Amino acid sequence: MDPEIQNFIAVWLTAAASLIYCHQIAARVPAGAARLLSLLPIMYLFTTLPLRLSSFHLGGPTIFYLVWLGNSKLLLFSFDQPPLSTTPPLSLLNFLSTALLPIKHTSSSPTIAKSSSKSKIPKIAIFVVKCGLLALIVSLYRYRDSINPYLIYALYCCHVYLGVELTLASTAAPVAALGLQLEPQFDEPYLATSLQDFWGRRWNLVAGGMLRATVYLPARRALGGGRRAAAAAVVATFAASGLMHELIYYYLSRVRPTWEVTWFFLLHGFLVAVEVGLKRASGGMWRLPTAVARPLTLGIVAVTGAWLFFPQVIRNGMDLKAIDEYYVVLRFLRKSFYSIQYE
Repeated sequence: MDPEIQNFIAVWLTAAASLIYCHQIAARVPAGAARLLSLLPIMYLFTTLPLRLSSFHLGGPTIFYLVWLGNSKLLLFSFDQPPLSTTPPLSLLNFLSTALLPIKHTSSSPTIAKSSSKSKIPKIAIFVVKCGLLALIVSLYRYRDSINPYLIYALYCCHVYLGVELTLASTAAPVAALGLQLEPQFDEPYLATSLQDFWGRRWNLVAGGMLRATVYLPARRALGGGRRAAAAAVVATFAASGLMHELIYYYLSRVRPTWEVTWFFLLHGFLVAVEVGLKRASGGMWRLPTAVARPLTLGIVAVTGAWLFFPQVIRNGMDLKAIDEYYVVLRFLRKSFYSIQYE
């Protein structure tokens, strides 16, 4: 793991150094095509840097932060759009933090964005419980040979949710003291009452916000507005998400894509567009009871995920690679603990 950690540090130092150029030089170039041209080398660099990493848990977040979020923010910055373009301009430290992490600048005191689902349980307690659940899931993988395959898929769904949410929260929280507001990462997606609610208001809101700014709104404007344009923009947004996931899969497996995950997101984009259309046609009266809507929504996500989202993961051994890395870290922590104890 030592060379991998060295590469990880080098990748992030290189990314930070390149953003100094963006802040000091590219920001002075007029917004539009000229600034975009000045930023293309940095966007190319962000795209290639993760290729230096091979581990799942170091490479995965790096791919998401640099290739997806970082390049999306630089694209918006090219046309003088937030979060990197603000009035007054961001300081260098805030610019680097905002570009590299799932956070946004705010002039007010640092706060965590409020969740739409109210809870009286302290956030730290929720975080600890979710860490415990993730540890339990990983421990159950030791018995995977005797576990029903459908239960394995259910564990994978929970693993993806907990793993991504805890990663986003862990990397964003330490910078709150800098005066940066945390973007909401997830909002209890297991309480979703529709696919629109699940994808639009609860699941990975960081990526959703970037997709809305870089794909949905431009596509809707380009198509002239209106309901049909909105439906087409929804499908285009999901298609873009699918392509980004294909790219992430490639980075992690270095295997040519087979496009199941793209079809997964295209299918959900179509379903969301149909759902929104039905709601509008019924004047907002078309709603299932919550007791039916919640399990139905999660069931659709889980079944289509087992059909289209996870096959590439399992076929290329990415699931086993991720699980093995947990055990490597656990052995390292145990060894470190015993060495400290007996010194």
